[in-house]
Amino acid sequence: MSKLSKLNVSNPKAWVVIGVGLAGVLIVAELNRRPLKAKNSVNEDFGGFVERFELLPYPQPPPPAARLPLSGLTFAVSDNFDVKGYVTGYGSADWKRTHEATPDTAEAVKTMLRSGATCVGKTVMDQLGFGILGENKNYGTPIESTLKNHLMFLEDHLADLQWLLLAKL
Repeated sequence: MSKLSKLNVSNPKAWVVIGVGLAGVLIVAELNRRPLKAKNSVNEDFGGFVERFELLPYPQPPPPAARLPLSGLTFAVSDNFDVKGYVTGYGSADWKRTHEATPDTAEAVKTMLRSGATCVGKTVMDQLGFGILGENKNYGTPIESTLKNHLMFLEDHLADLQWLLLAKL
């Protein structure tokens, strides 16, 4: 009797393995269905920003107090964080067009600013947060900075942008 016929299909672990395998097959099929074209000209930010702006940090304390812990560092926020005076678009141009600028800044962004970091813009996200490939039909798909014709998953391009921003210091 073969090992395949001995597979216990009532075991939940078997279904998890089958589900993960099927998801992997679907992702590979999607990547092959939509081949990425290598871009000849590359943005300095690799297509990772929806909007570029600069929010300066809170003022440094007067000497002899210690400097703020994040002073001199920059960061970018995803398009689902509120920033006063900017429309939070959630990766959707339609959402952005039909809504107004937010009256207040998200607490997480304020905390970074209070700690001395400078916000340099909003980054591309999947439209309305749905999707796993990091593709956005409105703003384009960020490209991987070292492998120009490879698709990055959402976590990859956020981490890549983080290093890109820190490297510019």
